[in-house]
Amino acid sequence: MESFASARDPGDVIRRIGIKLAALAQDGLTFAANEYDEDRYRQLRGLAAELMSALSGRPADELTVELGRDSGYATPKIDVRGVVFDEQERVLLMCEKADGRWSLPGGWADPGDAPSAAVTREILEETGYHSSPVKLIACWDRELQHHPPPLPVHVYKLFFLCRAHEAVQPPAALETLAVGWFGLGELPPLSVGRVNR
Repeated sequence: MESFASARDPGDVIRRIGIKLAALAQDGLTFAANEYDEDRYRQLRGLAAELMSALSGRPADELTVELGRDSGYATPKIDVRGVVFDEQERVLLMCEKADGRWSLPGGWADPGDAPSAAVTREILEETGYHSSPVKLIACWDRELQHHPPPLPVHVYKLFFLCRAHEAVQPPAALETLAVGWFGLGELPPLSVGRVNR
């Protein structure tokens, strides 16, 4: 059985137990032998949502719906981030529409995408730059890094060193307020949950 002893505080222990219960419920729904088992696993998913709701303040019904969007065997989600430097050793950042803070370009890997393809797609969508991945430079378990805000799913963050080519299109206005190159000593306010901690 998994131990949650590495968690920093009781709230983190409860949140991690909620994530594990939600994963067990999803696996149970995937392999349930009958409608009675399915009902029990739906109840288990609801209890996981209640735990997470108590900690996050988000409505349990909303979390139950979010947890129910996945199907099949529960696995961690993959978040990819591109670390792109120019010739002056400045890093490429984009200002997130969600919080008005700056982040490495990136986001969720889509099903069917290789992680390297996902990061080049995200860089293009968010900054307008074509890029090519050079190498994977970090794989962080979001749980062990204690990234805020807490999510109801387990996430691995993959950071790729990438080489940018010329910008060919303006960034998608859906997620990006601005794009810029910054020296490491001149970083703007960062979107903490996305890039650091």
